[in-house]
Amino acid sequence: MINKLEILETNRMIQEQQLDVRTITMGISLLDCAHPDVDVFNENIYNKIVSKAKNLVKVGSELEKELGIPIVNKRISVTPIAIAAAACKTDSYVSIAQTLDRAAKDVGVDFIGGFSALVQKGATPADVILMNSLAEALSVTDKVCASVNVGSTKNGMNMDVIKDMGQIILDCARYTKDRESIGCAKLVVFCNSVEDNPFMAGAYHGVGEGDVVINVGISGPGVIRSALKSVRGKDFETLCEMIKKTAFKITRVGQLVAQEASSRLDVPFGIIDLSLAPTPAVGDSIADIFREMGLEEAGAPGTTAALALLNDNVKKGGVMASSYVGGLSGAFIPVSEDKGMIEAVQRGALTLEKLEAMTCVCSVGLDMVAIPGDTKASTISGIIADESAIGMINQKTTAVRIIPVHGKKIGDIVEFGGLLGYAPVMPVNNFSNDDFINRGGRIPAPIHSFKN
Repeated sequence: MINKLEILETNRMIQEQQLDVRTITMGISLLDCAHPDVDVFNENIYNKIVSKAKNLVKVGSELEKELGIPIVNKRISVTPIAIAAAACKTDSYVSIAQTLDRAAKDVGVDFIGGFSALVQKGATPADVILMNSLAEALSVTDKVCASVNVGSTKNGMNMDVIKDMGQIILDCARYTKDRESIGCAKLVVFCNSVEDNPFMAGAYHGVGEGDVVINVGISGPGVIRSALKSVRGKDFETLCEMIKKTAFKITRVGQLVAQEASSRLDVPFGIIDLSLAPTPAVGDSIADIFREMGLEEAGAPGTTAALALLNDNVKKGGVMASSYVGGLSGAFIPVSEDKGMIEAVQRGALTLEKLEAMTCVCSVGLDMVAIPGDTKASTISGIIADESAIGMINQKTTAVRIIPVHGKKIGDIVEFGGLLGYAPVMPVNNFSNDDFINRGGRIPAPIHSFKN
């Protein structure tokens, strides 16, 4: 039974500490839409998305008003298009991306994810078509998000695709050069991607999922930071206990929203993603949590330990508050979407190399990092390979969402707008890795992947 004190506490978290539900994401399978004629396929997927998601935004808005809980985004994820469209006789999937965009606009959601390929071990002809379509598709759509999974602990790393992705990311930057290379902000390269992630740009509806499902992603860095003020100077055990207790409360809010949305939409409840997702707003920053823990800036010695502590205790507290926890669950460290992280970069406390170290213990990886537009494709491929290796060896999800901003140089500020925020252009290590990247083939799975 929820008592009066709990209601007042939740209201305070919403009004004063930036608590929100970041997204209600409806996952929709497109497997039954397959057809060799791409025009028929487009009609099939449009009709299914619109029929299933027609009330998603309406229900989300109703829940916001009735519960008093901000729901920042309403989103859709679909079956990876390289799988769903594999039967289509076509050499381009750009029209499919445009159909997804039109469906998303017609139902009123903020984003639609799943223009994706899973190529950790090899690429089918459909995978190749999708990857070759990425740059144009992301330049002619507004709401479509894309992902490519290039590695996994079980399968190793597909270095042929990793090499290609360096150039594809540069192509995305060039195609959207008049918009600060925004196409790259809608493309993420994964190792160990998950099927039930509700967060963009990496969301897709996995083939192991049901026909339609509701997944909810919560947030609340500001709530965690506020709670930690009461334990300043206390030992680490006390710090961990406070994070766990607060994560439990935040997750219960998400659980309530998920159950209500599931019931009203008559769609099965999938998972709660516990991830602390920051925004550019003041007071909604992961970096501010580090400061509250006792670090002058994100990037100071001890930052990786602080992030590991935060990530682990968010999971420990949140997992007790929901029957179904999934997605990525932990703490995101996007640069452009976190005011404190932006300030740390500008002060010189946070470098690309330190961010890479932090990704060993965060939810995902290098996220929303702006780099100079003249960065070489092989350098970007090397960054992707490094992140993928961290994920592969450590049996965790890692990702790269990196933006070589056309025409920008180190220190320039790039404005993306909205939740994507703004970012200083960061330097990269430009020593050559061409001979390494050009080897091709696959890096085999690590020895500890053999568990059968």
